[in-house]
Amino acid sequence: MSKSYELGKKGEELAAEYLLSKGYNLLARNFRAGKAELDIVAIDGKTLVIVEVKTRNTLFFGEPEQWVTLSKQKHLIRAANAYVKFRAFQGEVRFDVISVIADEHGSEIRHIPDAFYPV
Repeated sequence: MSKSYELGKKGEELAAEYLLSKGYNLLARNFRAGKAELDIVAIDGKTLVIVEVKTRNTLFFGEPEQWVTLSKQKHLIRAANAYVKFRAFQGEVRFDVISVIADEHGSEIRHIPDAFYPV
């Protein structure tokens, strides 16, 4: 496994632990719909939350959440629609981003609820 892959998996694990500590109910991890993947699908109250996790070990190239581009958002929306249909979910859906900076000194997690809206 590449270091990048391992870092991404570590970030997803930290994000999942964070959401659980905040009372979210995790429904799925790494749900695939075609080429798109949902990192974490959770419930917050009655709201279905689609969480994109971006992990970096440095801020050299900017904040991790900056890499949730419009193109990435479109893939997430498409995959979220597939998940909603697959589970026959009826209710509100929200898109969050969790930004993780993880290096040899520890990790920092930033949660951005309602990071973007489907258009």
